[in-house]
Amino acid sequence: MIRNFRIAFAISAALSLAAVPSVWAVGTETQTPAASSEYPAAKTAVDAQKYQKAITLLLKVVKADKKNADAWNLLGYSSRKLSRFKDAAKYYDVALKLNPKHLGALEYQGELFVETGAMAKAKANLAQLSKLCGNCEEYRDLKKTISKAGS
Repeated sequence: MIRNFRIAFAISAALSLAAVPSVWAVGTETQTPAASSEYPAAKTAVDAQKYQKAITLLLKVVKADKKNADAWNLLGYSSRKLSRFKDAAKYYDVALKLNPKHLGALEYQGELFVETGAMAKAKANLAQLSKLCGNCEEYRDLKKTISKAGS
């Protein structure tokens, strides 16, 4: 009888452990290990102007975490820097659908609009930034880009 109880307990414990995820969640972290380990390397690649490498890494991040607005934004930025404007527009749109108040995506999308001649859209992004953050860095940077473009 005790032997059967021990076997039943061991089976029960094993089944319980099988349901526990292999990665322990800490706090409110939602990224998978692959996404969290690739994002810093991607950010480093962006900072080093290695945009193709960044895109490769960021695509892995968004595959693992489709709701990572920061990664989508950097995909847009890297694509724009490589003059892949259609891709950049698509990625900024995703970032802003996930987080309509993403200051970086609003700034960078505005810069894309300037580069592609859509000045009215760039100014709309500038107005949105003004509402969201006043005279923040993103607002100042986009305003400077618009001014340099002559509008």
